[in-house]
This record gives sequence, C-alpha cells and structure tokens, in this order.
Amino acid sequence: MRILVTGGAGFIGSHLALALRARVPGAIVTALDNLKRRGSEFAVARLRQGGVAFLHGDVRVAEDIAAAGPADLLVECSAEPSVNAGYGGAPGYVVQTNLIGLINCLEHLRSGGGALIFLSSSRVYPIAALRALPLARVADRLALAPGTQGPGWSEHGIAEHFPLAGSRSLYGATKLAAEMLIEEYAALYGLRAVVDRCGVVAGPWQMGKVDQGFVALWLARHVYGGALAYCGFGGEGLQVRDLLHVADLADLVVEQAAAMATFAGTVQNVGGGAACTTSPRELSALCADICGRRIEIARDPTTRAADIPYYVSDCRALTARSAWQPRRSVPDIVGDVHRWLINERKWLQPVLQG
Repeated sequence: MRILVTGGAGFIGSHLALALRARVPGAIVTALDNLKRRGSEFAVARLRQGGVAFLHGDVRVAEDIAAAGPADLLVECSAEPSVNAGYGGAPGYVVQTNLIGLINCLEHLRSGGGALIFLSSSRVYPIAALRALPLARVADRLALAPGTQGPGWSEHGIAEHFPLAGSRSLYGATKLAAEMLIEEYAALYGLRAVVDRCGVVAGPWQMGKVDQGFVALWLARHVYGGALAYCGFGGEGLQVRDLLHVADLADLVVEQAAAMATFAGTVQNVGGGAACTTSPRELSALCADICGRRIEIARDPTTRAADIPYYVSDCRALTARSAWQPRRSVPDIVGDVHRWLINERKWLQPVLQG
C-alpha cells in the first residue's frame, strides 16, 4: 500500500506516518510537509529513522502533491491548526491551506483512485451553541447540569448531530467546508473517504502554543519556565476539554486504513470522551504534582471570539462500529509529555521556553 500523509512532519502527521509504516504490512509511506511551523523540522530525522520518506512540499501547490506519486491512501493532516487564525488579520493562509489544500488532495485522489482519511475538527460545532449549554461550576471545572440533555448533547458530550447553524471560526468553517467537499467527491467520483472530527489531541512532540497544544504548553512552562494565564470566561480556568493521546488516534487510523470498506462514508467524533477530561485549573494541579513545582498562574478574564467553555467528544457512533477505544488517561498523557520534555530538553527548551 502506498500511503501519503500530508502535514506529515507535524505533531499528528508524523505520529500517524510512523504508525502506518510500522503496522501496515508492506506499506510505503511518504510524509509531505512545508515545515512552516517551528519545531516540525525535528520530525524529519524521526520519520527517516522509522522508514518514512520525507518530501518537502506544500498542499497549496498541486504540483508538490503530484511529486509524491500515486497514493492508495492519503491521510490529510495538513492544516493551519489555530482556531484564532484570521481574527485581527488576513484569512488567506488558513483558507488556502485548509480548504484549497484539501481540494488539491481530492484532485490528486480523483485522478489516481486512492482513498482518503481526513482529520477534521470538533471546531465544526458552532461557538454560540456550545456557549449556550447549561453549565455550572463543580469544584475546579464546568459541568453540564445533572439530568440535562438536548439536540446533539448529553452527559456523554457533543454528538455528530449537534446543530451546525452558526459561526464556528474561520478554522472551523474551513474544516466543515472540507467535509462537504469530501461528501461531494464521494457522490460524484466514488471517492472512498473517512472523516474523523478530532477533539484535543495531545502527546509527545507537540510544539504547544496558547491557541493550540495547551497540554504541552502547560507542562513546558512548568519544566522550562515562563508565564501562564487562565484565559477567558472570567479567568477562572474552569473550561473543560476531553483529551486524546496521539497514540490512541494512531491506533484508530491504522484500523481505518486496514478496513476502508467498513469506514468509508462515515463521519465520526474522535476524542478521549467523558472519561478523559480536564480543565486548565485541574491540569495545573497535575503538572505541579508531576514536576514538583508550582508556578503562579495569571488571570485574563477576557473571552476571545472563538473561546468555548466546554467540549467533550461523544464517540458512541464510532465505538458502535469499531472495537476502538481510547486507552490512555489524562495522567498517562501528562506523564508521557513530561518525560519527552525532560529527555529532549536540549532541542525543545529553545522552542518551548516562555
């Protein structure tokens, strides 16, 4: 099987490329990446050591994708991942990368006949509707009021049929538009495609920033030093997200690659679910315990346009059709990221120190 992973030197893409090379018998895997994000250059040696070919290229340029050659499977991980992209600035890069890049990938597959696994995002769900959920403070987090449920949401989290009307950020809009284009290519050209709406994915080799990769950012500040702040919703640090270890995501993608006939045409939420959640305040306590160091965390009460107070992936649609389950807990994720920061300090501290 010839597998092309776009965004293959990124955090998720590199993990998936290495897992597919190691676990799909006879797979020939190529990782395509423009190395724009700082820290992605560290992945090139890891990829080559794992038997993955690296090709420097950009999904915005159709000729760069063509240079990778035909693919039996394309795993689309390339993205401008910041939900704040375009706020206060030009939207060009996020639209060109996330949407035009996806079109170039679809055209590559239309001409060559390969299948697609597309990594979408939980950010396709509208901001106002998520903010309107009946949330209350319980200890150091927000929680849904007991016994409540509504269209597309329940104690299990947010499901795929959550209403999609409303604004969701430019990043979320590009992901939803990409999903719609994939559906059209499947109908018109017989494209076999799987759409995974990922929540917060975390683990080693994530170059965390304020707006993307907050687990790695939080731990890096505890290990290397630097400022942190609880941002938005009064600066209390109570917002809740579910976490998915990147190795658990790799388990799923390997299964999907081996069983396209089962998964083709599906759209599913992929996350840690209600059993694997945290708030920034809870994460701070866990980081302090594992690092043996407590740091002062500031408060920024200003809620930004794309901030949401709660998102937990309801993955029951996925687990009903698959044996897959996330196996790693929040402490597992934090422990793995902490070990990585310690073991790779020489390379990482200049990038991640505040």
